[in-house]
Amino acid sequence: MSDWYGTTPVAFLIFNRPETTARVFEAIRRVRPPKLLVVADGPRSDREGENEKCRAARSVIERVDWPCEVITNYADTNLGCRTRISSGLDWVFANVDEAIILEDDCLPDPSFFPFCEELLARYRDDDRIMMISGDNFQFGRRRGPQSYYFSQYTHIWGWATWKRAWRRYDVGMKLWPTVREGEWLFDILGDRRSVTYWTNIFDRVHQEKINTWDCQWMFSCWLESGLSIMPCTNLVSNIGFASDATHTSRRSPFSNMAVVPTRFPLQHPSFVIRDAKADSFTQHTHYHPGRLRRLAYRFLRFR
Repeated sequence: MSDWYGTTPVAFLIFNRPETTARVFEAIRRVRPPKLLVVADGPRSDREGENEKCRAARSVIERVDWPCEVITNYADTNLGCRTRISSGLDWVFANVDEAIILEDDCLPDPSFFPFCEELLARYRDDDRIMMISGDNFQFGRRRGPQSYYFSQYTHIWGWATWKRAWRRYDVGMKLWPTVREGEWLFDILGDRRSVTYWTNIFDRVHQEKINTWDCQWMFSCWLESGLSIMPCTNLVSNIGFASDATHTSRRSPFSNMAVVPTRFPLQHPSFVIRDAKADSFTQHTHYHPGRLRRLAYRFLRFR
């Protein structure tokens, strides 16, 4: 797919890692999007040398050498993950109706871009679908003969969505207390252990004890009974697991995962029903804490 050039705008979220930014930029450069929207956070005042790192990351964008409208939204000071990415994506969808979204540590296979573009068009007016992911965390387990399946989870290491879906996003999660008190999470998840896990996460996010934006997106999608599209092979590798990373500083089997190109033409599912088996596997390996997760990691690493 190296000679494929798309028409979908790409939103690129960067911060202070010029090396990974450059690698992801080169992947974007290969497909020559006609519009590149760049969102950058500013340096933290208490981190020595971070100002220079932020400038170096932003200088990567100056390498655009194809016909492309580049528009930037750069913060002068550090806003933090929660505010910077949520406000940045608000800005993105004030400018475009749909976009492919990459962070500075999410390295896509070339087939990721046409995969997203085709499905953005196919499900553009289908309110059941909230996003398209490039991630597959099934570790080789094939979920049917189709090119993708539907999930209740919102993996965002390379993804795409529409303005019509993003307008449902609420960074403050104002409806969380109502959902919690009404025990609506059990109706969504159907499993008490999962409810306990996500209740703890959503409590901390709602109280702003976790500086993040993506849990709010998951919650916003669940409020709409929305589905995500997941490819049947992994199309994006997270290359950002490092000691200086904001959220991915620990060793993980999800670090630097291999990518497997999707095949075209895409094979579309005949119906829109989430894959409960795939979601259960994801919940018990990617999300669940404690002993169960450690055992799952050991199995995935050495199987």
